[in-house]
Amino acid sequence: MESSRAVSRRARRSHRPLLSLALASVVVIGATAAGTVYVKAQAHSGGGAVSSAATPSASPPPATTTQEAAVAEPVVDFDERLASAMKSVSVTGRAKVSVAVLDVDSGDSAVYGESVFDTASIVKVDILAALLLRHQEAGTSLSPGEKAYATSMIENSDNASASALWDAIGKAAGLDAANKTFGLTGTDGGDGALWGLTQTTAADQLTLLQQVFGDDSALSRASRSYLQGLMGQIEADQRWGVSAAADGSGFALKNGWLPRSTTGLWDVNSIGRVTVEGHAYLVAVLSNGNSTQAEGISLVEAAAKAAVSVFTDADADAGASAAAVSR
Repeated sequence: MESSRAVSRRARRSHRPLLSLALASVVVIGATAAGTVYVKAQAHSGGGAVSSAATPSASPPPATTTQEAAVAEPVVDFDERLASAMKSVSVTGRAKVSVAVLDVDSGDSAVYGESVFDTASIVKVDILAALLLRHQEAGTSLSPGEKAYATSMIENSDNASASALWDAIGKAAGLDAANKTFGLTGTDGGDGALWGLTQTTAADQLTLLQQVFGDDSALSRASRSYLQGLMGQIEADQRWGVSAAADGSGFALKNGWLPRSTTGLWDVNSIGRVTVEGHAYLVAVLSNGNSTQAEGISLVEAAAKAAVSVFTDADADAGASAAAVSR
């Protein structure tokens, strides 16, 4: 019996073009005086011609062929699923939230919201990625001082360390150059020393996470492993955010939080990788306009759970369907 996850994967892939599907072409050969039409069917994938006859009043046979069944498979719109899941997330006052998620196994992803947000401290992942890329291109390694800054910046979210490495990469110009290589299209480095006011989108943060955790990356295996290791050792009091969607300790993340002096409201963000039942998901949640940091954390965690449910609930649905078919 096919596993529920396999069924789920097949359903997810159904939204891609069925390029290999063999569709039959029908050519009319002739007709008799009685109205019987003779046709020749030739499958595009090869095979001999088949003659058949049918009266105009005859009902078409039921769709039972493999080809017809493939055409009938449901199309899965993961963005729509995520939008539906986000309806259960309470967004109060002036708060706004955007989230993006990727199922590492299937490569399917979903995005909710297109707004631009301040990065706050999640940009520290981008800063270190940019620094590692610069060293790769120069054929050099991080200095002992840079390693100390990197550890403090990611694990403890130390701002002085971030400022030092921000200068090392050439500030916004260096970040933007690296992000062009990484494939980020909606992220702009903050002015001057204001790295925390870098502007970004949830979709771009998902792209960055793929550079950090994926194999198809501008970063070397060693660079990715180094960054992943730091994100997996975040200080205990900062292990909130996307980690709420994990089913245990299987997560690596970086959070950001910033009270805006102009409004008194909070930016609260979280990006990272979580593991649920042995399967990995990349999740990025951005929010602003939160009345308190605590409210922002609650919003981000609820959004992360909703995002991962897009795929975990789909697996459960597929499992139930497979069980019903096997009975």
